[in-house]
Amino acid sequence: MQNERVMRSPAYKIPESVLVVIYTIEAEVLLIRRADAGTWQSVTGSKDFEQETWHQTACREVMEETGLLATHSEHELTDWALENIYEIYPAWRHRYAPHVSHNKERVFGLQLPRPLPIQLSPSEHTAYQWLPWKEAADACFSPSNAEAILMLPSWLEGLR
Repeated sequence: MQNERVMRSPAYKIPESVLVVIYTIEAEVLLIRRADAGTWQSVTGSKDFEQETWHQTACREVMEETGLLATHSEHELTDWALENIYEIYPAWRHRYAPHVSHNKERVFGLQLPRPLPIQLSPSEHTAYQWLPWKEAADACFSPSNAEAILMLPSWLEGLR
């Protein structure tokens, strides 16, 4: 019973989230369209509980939003060790505790061998597309998402 209480989602969202750029070795990037706003983005999501690690959050969000298993032997999930802190849009602040105005976002990359079919959660996303990295960056609503995608060539070249 004690563990169940710890694992349950809090009444308010935790202002710590992940951004997972899913891409292929050919620099094709997966974007998913939000059901609520109609904007394109990579996988994102908040921690479900304070003790959830960044890695656990990234794996869970990838599975929930795409149906992909981040820990599959052909996939490579990498913590890019980048964090963005941004102001939460006023329209979404009601999801957070009253004193919370900013969110910390940890960036990950998930490399796949090729574009794969995606199983979307219809309550969250309505469509997906695989795009060349520059087009994907241009299509993103979120500046931090676009910036992460623009770093992709460096990751693919092993410069980071």
